[in-house]
Amino acid sequence: MADTTQRVRPGNPDEEPGTLIKRGGGDPATRGRTTIADGVVEKIAGMAARDVVGVHATGSGLSRTIGAVRDRVPGGGRSVTRGVKAEVGESQTALDLEIVVDYGVAIADVARDVRENVIAAVERMTGLEVVEVNIAVSDVKLPDEPDDEQPEPRLQ
Repeated sequence: MADTTQRVRPGNPDEEPGTLIKRGGGDPATRGRTTIADGVVEKIAGMAARDVVGVHATGSGLSRTIGAVRDRVPGGGRSVTRGVKAEVGESQTALDLEIVVDYGVAIADVARDVRENVIAAVERMTGLEVVEVNIAVSDVKLPDEPDDEQPEPRLQ
């Protein structure tokens, strides 16, 4: 509902006294601006990438090692954005992901699934158009290798 007030705009001699002026015109959803930080998109993309079967972790070996130490420090918390970099513009975003895959999976299929899942999640949650998702596979997790970090539970 638009607010109308009986008054004359100052400095406008063409309007007669008593003219109705409509304030705040237009759709409320178009009033103002929404900005989304790079870190928000990185968190969404990181969670979406980790949900894909065949992705063991995100990030390179070094960043995972440093992250595992940081995770053990009280208040350090687990970084969902490890291995994820986003560049966010006004209406578009581009993402770079570094992942570790489980041994035995088809890397091309996992990469395709990660792209699809990340694009769907980011576009649905932010409304931004994802123009590209670059994926770098930095390692393969072998079955007999110890885990650098505890795997996160997968929600199915």
